[in-house]
Amino acid sequence: MLVTAGGLPVSSFAQTAEIPPSLVTPDKVESRLGTIEFKDGVPSKATAEKLYDNLDFTYAYRAFMDNLRGVSIQAFREGLESIGVKDNEVIVFEQLMDAKSLFLTANADTIYVMGGLDLSKGPVVLETPPKFLGAVQDAWFRWVIDLGAPGPDRGEGGKYLIVGPDYTGPLPEGGFFVARARTNSIVWFGRSFLENHNDPKPVVEGIKKFTKVYPFEVGGIGTPVADFLAGKTKLGKITPPPPTVFHDGSGKVMNTIPPNDWSFYEMLNEVVQKEPATSLDPELMGPIAAIGIVKGKPFAPDERMKKIMTEALAVANASSRTLFMSPRDPIWYYYPNSSWFNYLFETGYEFETPIPEITPEGVKPYPATGYRTMDARTNFFYGVTGITPGMAMRLTGIGSQYLLAMTDADKNHFDGAKTYKVTLPKGIPEENFWSLTLYDNMTRSMLDTPQRYPRAGSQSFPSPAAEAAADGSTTIYFGPTQPDGVKPGNWIQSDPKKGWFTILRLYSPTEPFFTKEWRLSEVELVK
Repeated sequence: MLVTAGGLPVSSFAQTAEIPPSLVTPDKVESRLGTIEFKDGVPSKATAEKLYDNLDFTYAYRAFMDNLRGVSIQAFREGLESIGVKDNEVIVFEQLMDAKSLFLTANADTIYVMGGLDLSKGPVVLETPPKFLGAVQDAWFRWVIDLGAPGPDRGEGGKYLIVGPDYTGPLPEGGFFVARARTNSIVWFGRSFLENHNDPKPVVEGIKKFTKVYPFEVGGIGTPVADFLAGKTKLGKITPPPPTVFHDGSGKVMNTIPPNDWSFYEMLNEVVQKEPATSLDPELMGPIAAIGIVKGKPFAPDERMKKIMTEALAVANASSRTLFMSPRDPIWYYYPNSSWFNYLFETGYEFETPIPEITPEGVKPYPATGYRTMDARTNFFYGVTGITPGMAMRLTGIGSQYLLAMTDADKNHFDGAKTYKVTLPKGIPEENFWSLTLYDNMTRSMLDTPQRYPRAGSQSFPSPAAEAAADGSTTIYFGPTQPDGVKPGNWIQSDPKKGWFTILRLYSPTEPFFTKEWRLSEVELVK
């Protein structure tokens, strides 16, 4: 008789406890992948192939959902390069941005100033003008530092020293606002306001006078001579920086939108190849590596992977678009039973913790939730360029606040062939100005119509100011033709062949917006 090492007969194994049901993989499982089959826990050859295809699909899907933001920055940089704007140069939209430039939900109200920085050769100095509002972002679309009013210069203008991940040299003791970035490729952008609400020329002159981009000179301004005498650093020359190259972006045709075809993966590979291997969290880099995008290695998927990745890309884009066009979370909506939404109040700029309350006693932060709100993150990066704490704050009189509407009062998406209206009650809560802008559903950029600037608002440039009614309320119409009796400044043209959505902007918002004492109407279909 056969016995075990312990002296028990082999037949005794039949008397051992059964495997708990919770540990058993059934021989057949009906799933969304079809029937998957196992024999005593071992997958059949067909099942293994099916599950590996699905696993690769999930990695490719995550590569889009988690990293669209990095590709967005790459597309932004390539868009500027397409019209001749090089790193460390500056583009100014001197007559404001119009619908010819494809930018995610940009506006036609303020003068945009932007550019790319290359930190691979050393830190770069960015000098900003007074009365500016902007931010610096790294190659993975992470906030680095605010510029202007929400930044450390508080709107007075300042010198920002942006330092890359590989720099180990000396830094100045003063004279600069120093910010370290985790990538070598940087984009920065900001806005300047029309002080008189009708003429950009004086503001553009100020931008060109004060905005400068140039390499940091080690041992120059900010370095005490005593440090040189102590052998801590060399002593650099104090010389005027080289002239900054400016480009006018108004009316320029360019595309800064991240793609949703195969070129998405190619752009993603470009970001991975040129940035440090540790520039992105390993958990986020993992799915990218799993589909063959690895720093220092060629990206060459075989036909099987190309097919899977192409399908994953289509599903991921469709999911992202659905989250953007048809938000499902009821807490995102700003008013009860409304179509106007802004989830940043609930998620903060990192899509994690609600933005702090501002009270007479000071700021009262919410405790960290410890999790990322994934739907909000996807929605944001599918439709917006630029993220900063300044976009998610209840502080009055600084920055701007936004409300988006994808649907009308009956929760139907907007039809460009129909006419709609929205009413803003008296006492619009802003200290600077307000505006409404129409966007193309497909491009998430300003809607391109013969009107050129698809906006209406309180400033009289680049289109006439909206006029209030006798009771102080202001009604704006959206439609393919200007309704009878409606002033030009109270109408935004739509395209009968295209759907659209709209954003309300309040520049320097006031308390009634945050307390919701003031509420604009829903966008109503004019029958």
